[in-house]
Amino acid sequence: MNQDLDIVFNEAYKRISEEARNLAPDVMLRIYAYYKQATNGLSHKDFEHMSQDLKKAFKFNAWTQVSHLSCEEAKIQYIELAKEILD
Repeated sequence: MNQDLDIVFNEAYKRISEEARNLAPDVMLRIYAYYKQATNGLSHKDFEHMSQDLKKAFKFNAWTQVSHLSCEEAKIQYIELAKEILD
């Protein structure tokens, strides 16, 4: 199942990257958060200088909100959000 999930996740990522345009900022943050959680898990070292950049602070906040998800769960959420946006 993980390999199949990875294939579908990568396809969803590719479609979002190529086709999604003019998305609301909150949707973009959700996409970002699910992607980062799916591929990295929560890593605070990525945001060592977040206090100096408001955009990074918003990204960190969005990512933190999904940090309870496993990588697999985050991939599933990402795929579902991509379908919602693109279909």
